[in-house]
Amino acid sequence: MAFAFFQKNILYNKKLAAFLWFSLSLIAVILEYSRSTGNNFLIFKGVFEHTIQQKNLYLEYPAEYADVNLYGPVFSLVIAPFAILPVWMGVVLWVMFNATLLYIAIQNLPIAGKWKNAILIFSSVEMMNSAEWMQSNAMICACLLFGFLFINRNKEVWALFFILLATFIKLYGIVGFTFFLFSKNKGKFIFWACCWSVVFFVAPMILSSKAFIIQSYSDWYERLQLKDIRNTRMDIKNDFQDISVMGMIRRIFHIDDLKNIWVTLPAILLFATQLLRIPYYKDLRYRLYLLCSVLITTIIFTTSSESPTYIIAFPAVCIWYILQPPSKWVNGFFIFALLLTSFSYSDIFTPYVRTHIVRPYSLKALPGFIMWLILLWQIWRKDFLKVDMAKLENSTNL
Repeated sequence: MAFAFFQKNILYNKKLAAFLWFSLSLIAVILEYSRSTGNNFLIFKGVFEHTIQQKNLYLEYPAEYADVNLYGPVFSLVIAPFAILPVWMGVVLWVMFNATLLYIAIQNLPIAGKWKNAILIFSSVEMMNSAEWMQSNAMICACLLFGFLFINRNKEVWALFFILLATFIKLYGIVGFTFFLFSKNKGKFIFWACCWSVVFFVAPMILSSKAFIIQSYSDWYERLQLKDIRNTRMDIKNDFQDISVMGMIRRIFHIDDLKNIWVTLPAILLFATQLLRIPYYKDLRYRLYLLCSVLITTIIFTTSSESPTYIIAFPAVCIWYILQPPSKWVNGFFIFALLLTSFSYSDIFTPYVRTHIVRPYSLKALPGFIMWLILLWQIWRKDFLKVDMAKLENSTNL
């Protein structure tokens, strides 16, 4: 009786899901901005201003902010409406814009309504973590979800809009091209991929010159290379970065010279084996399993992963969880994943555990890696066919 009450009045409650999702995000950004300069937002604001001024987007500007910009030139247009506002207002509206996009994307998943609310409630703490950092990860996750959703609706034009937008902001948005397999019109998919690539490549020229934007893409590539090298260095304290499988291996086993390729190449090959279920490409259950794998792969195999990027991976863990037949091991693993992913930097863990165990060994990536292996195994075994069809819905409002 108590569990039934919890499900009906808490876990499946749409109003509670919306309240937690937006209120936690709002509180997080207000508290963080009240005790800091809003450094990440200042970097984003700088992308807009430097594009207009034709100043290198990827240099350090210590008089303006700490660290450097890592986003593509098209981000200057995305951030523009928020950059022209007073900083305090721009910060809040930017974070809530991100939260709203991901909220809409989750609400349109081809899953029964009560389960969407559960995903939002389970992911609300991770959304709060992302909001505190004021980054664009929630928007990137939303773009990937929209790409998936529009492909399911045979709307390649909008699917490619979101996939390419994510890619031109953060390169790992390119994983959305996996959904090409689900397109009924491959030629249309390729056509719109080319069209939107051209649009997003030239769009920042609205704010600047052609020569500057072309040079900016070259500068972006060089900066990403430098960032990758820095993320993997073991001789500096950098445990807020490289929260990935490679980071775990490097830090747990003290392998300073581990080359990413030794991990990413096997991961790519293993990921590709999931695509061999060709007869099931039209099966929504298989598509949802692969969506989960795509979102998790995006984060756990990149050295750029940090705590707030897990708003991309953790909703996938939630989707997987609700698709499973009820069992003790499924519940146990999900609780483990929830605690170590969303609460590992919170006061649930002692300061010693946080600073000497979780962060130094990149353990926030561990549940995602285990989840990725489980997905591989289940797709190989065709366990997606066991999904209760009552948990799904065949259409969205898009």
